[in-house]
Amino acid sequence: MDVAANFPEECRYVLETLGKVYRYDAEARERQLSPESRLLHHQQYSQPLMDELSRWMEAQFAEHKTESNSGLGKAISYLQRHWTKLTLFLRQPGAPLDNNIAERALKKAILHRKNALFYKTMNGARVGDLFMSLIHTCELNKVNPFEYLTELLRHPAETKACPGEWLPWNYRSTLARVATPLAA
Repeated sequence: MDVAANFPEECRYVLETLGKVYRYDAEARERQLSPESRLLHHQQYSQPLMDELSRWMEAQFAEHKTESNSGLGKAISYLQRHWTKLTLFLRQPGAPLDNNIAERALKKAILHRKNALFYKTMNGARVGDLFMSLIHTCELNKVNPFEYLTELLRHPAETKACPGEWLPWNYRSTLARVATPLAA
């Protein structure tokens, strides 16, 4: 995107090609394909696009259409250096197309680091770190952090007795088990 103003046609080609790959991935998610089926889906539909993109990048340098020290040349070189990792989704079941999840997590950590400057004590900072970690873990597991933390506060003895059963990804089943005897 940084070089799109200077190389609009070339960047459009790359972005449209990658856009098609992302559409195939969205299609796989909509169809709720297993990791293995998603891999086959990408190999069938995305692999030809990525192969063509790779050939196009090689041709940019081989046919002297792009200088290696230009902005586009540097962007192409970057893609080529990381091609094996960028195309892992074509070889490994369950591999994501990008690392956006990790980048969002890093942004949360950076924001928390800035907020932590205002803690008055080291213990307060530790508690803030704990809550930030719990809240992010809840979000990754599609759990409402406020509801989760509220349930932990409502069940302190049970949480202390079996902490593993009260982790964000399985606290609902534990809560259902705990609530059932009380209702009976």
